[in-house]
Amino acid sequence: MILTCNSCGKKFVVPESAITASGRMVQCGSCGNKWRQYPVGEVEKKQPAPRTKKVVSKPQPIKQKTDKSKKVKRTAPKKPREISLYSPEYLAKKHGIKINDAQPEKKISKQEKVKVSFGFYNSLLVFIFFVITLSRVLYFSQEFIITNVPASEYYLNYFFESIRNIFEIWKNLITSY
Repeated sequence: MILTCNSCGKKFVVPESAITASGRMVQCGSCGNKWRQYPVGEVEKKQPAPRTKKVVSKPQPIKQKTDKSKKVKRTAPKKPREISLYSPEYLAKKHGIKINDAQPEKKISKQEKVKVSFGFYNSLLVFIFFVITLSRVLYFSQEFIITNVPASEYYLNYFFESIRNIFEIWKNLITSY
């Protein structure tokens, strides 16, 4: 059976057994239009509506709609706890934990009270200072090191060339932006 959408005219192939004599709701896959489809060749069977008596009544006055307030869910107020969850009595009763209030206080010296946190940025500054100091010491003692350890000349030249390349990269970055 070929069905045709009433809205967009697209045609679909549907097996004849899918549409029963009472009809079936179908939907167009293209535009989304919905309609009741009856088998081709059969006419809709409509039941006649029973006759009803007309009753004339007085016109009712029109009432304006008022916004109904939303129902507020009423809950019973929470009862305050009779005992604190962290009180020694509750902990002893519920969990079997006994806490002694008379704990000896430790005497803390002034050195223990002061905690010094060095921090990330301070550590970074110390590291950079250390690297710069080491490279300067190597640079000024380069000739002395090469005369005593001739094999170190290659490594020192490579190190200083790398440092020059890093400075060149930074200089290009700064000037380009």
